[in-house]
Amino acid sequence: MSQKNPLRMRQQFGNPEVTRVRKYGSLRNFIPMEQYTLGIDIGTTSVKVCIVSTKTSEVIAQHVKDTQSNIPSDTGPGGNKQDVPKIISALNLCVSKLPKQHLQYVSKIGICGQMHGIMFWKNEEGRMAWDMIEKDKSVRYDVVQGRVSALYTWQDNRCDPEFLASLPKPQSHLNVSSGFGTATIFWMLPDLVTKQRRKSILPEKLKKYNCCGTIADFAVAMLCNLNKPTMSYQNAASWGYFDCANHKWNSEILQDSGFPMHLLPEVQASGEIAGRLAKNWHTIPKGTPIDAQLRPGTYSALYYRRWKPPQDAVLNISTSAQICFVVDDYEPGLGPPEITPVEYLPYFKISL
Repeated sequence: MSQKNPLRMRQQFGNPEVTRVRKYGSLRNFIPMEQYTLGIDIGTTSVKVCIVSTKTSEVIAQHVKDTQSNIPSDTGPGGNKQDVPKIISALNLCVSKLPKQHLQYVSKIGICGQMHGIMFWKNEEGRMAWDMIEKDKSVRYDVVQGRVSALYTWQDNRCDPEFLASLPKPQSHLNVSSGFGTATIFWMLPDLVTKQRRKSILPEKLKKYNCCGTIADFAVAMLCNLNKPTMSYQNAASWGYFDCANHKWNSEILQDSGFPMHLLPEVQASGEIAGRLAKNWHTIPKGTPIDAQLRPGTYSALYYRRWKPPQDAVLNISTSAQICFVVDDYEPGLGPPEITPVEYLPYFKISL
């Protein structure tokens, strides 16, 4: 590649994995003049990370790695599951490939990831669902086998239309579909005659765990070493049975239906601090704040919101495709939900 090109691309291990690094000449002459934000996108097929200058918004370095995490489903072709340890391994590898001289000056971490999907894990005092492996004054996070479930993704189709029609109507402007976190939990509950009996019986699959969230929620809980996860309003809305007007779960509706409410995460506004890095991670300093998790494409929308005219839209093409734009005056209703070609989701203090 020509020396005039400021980007250097490197193919490693024969995997579809690419690193791009902005050149700064000799590292010996490198003097940090600013701080950086680490962006992480845990997608359906790959993990992508980048370092962005907080001063100029320039992308300094980035790395992408296919997770190759799909695993057979217990429901056959209709199910869609992924291996969580493989996803976290890809995350660790991506961050490790970024320049250490920039990582040590990261002042904030933002995480987004595939929405709708759900995974379960078990945390107890002194026994978390992850291990922090110390090396060279830093740590690597490893998932503990047996303390996490598979990730049931947004592409999971186990909830057919007949099953979805049998569920209680949510108090929300958003419908519930197959692949949504709350629908997947309902599918796992035993089909008993009375709601009273249903409340007292949980399947073994759910008894094993005391936490759940999206894969991005799990990543934040792991990096911050949180006993219980937190979830952004946006991710909560993507699960269903979430009142976007009052920012709370449909607790009464869910409880009356025998739903295991103790599993649901606490919710907080998108963009708020979800926690702080528990240990030095690939030289990123301990205590670095991590934002509440957002959906894929949101950071692109945020970029356009800040630097482009407000009437512009963002087209995001990855495993799925979305076109999104910011709506300043939308007021979400309380339902019943309607099937529409456009979804309104919480986006900081406005709607997307």
